[in-house]
Amino acid sequence: MWWRVTSREWEEGHGKGNRQELKTLVDHGEEPGLLAFEGNEPIGWIAVAPRSEYPRLDRSPKLRPVDDQPVWSITCFYIDRHHRKQGVAKELLLAAVDYAASNGAQVIEAYPIDTSRLASPTSASLYTGTLAMFEEAGFREVARRGGRPIVRFATK
Repeated sequence: MWWRVTSREWEEGHGKGNRQELKTLVDHGEEPGLLAFEGNEPIGWIAVAPRSEYPRLDRSPKLRPVDDQPVWSITCFYIDRHHRKQGVAKELLLAAVDYAASNGAQVIEAYPIDTSRLASPTSASLYTGTLAMFEEAGFREVARRGGRPIVRFATK
């Protein structure tokens, strides 16, 4: 929900309130992302939707729009700590590209972390994914502001 609400709304809904807001989106038929499962156990998540569903991006000096082209955005990942470094995020990324393309996306955008600029990245700092993972999946950097890359993948 971080990308979907203002800072004030995020703070007011901290924890349970934000989880309930996400559940409400799903209950109303929206698909705010994809889940990865191992058997019946959810082990990972990726948020993917049209950029217009993430107003916080527009308010960010680093992540403001590159141009007026309509894009879908991948804003965050969550991988269960017992399943990290096993390729779950990469599989979710590939599935998100397919999902967005099948729903009409011509361009998919993301805002990963360039780990080459971090002394020791933590799991918490990598929630938007790594630049290397996106590049391996065919994304190309189209802008960089304040050290933060913006990458895109053209589906056609």
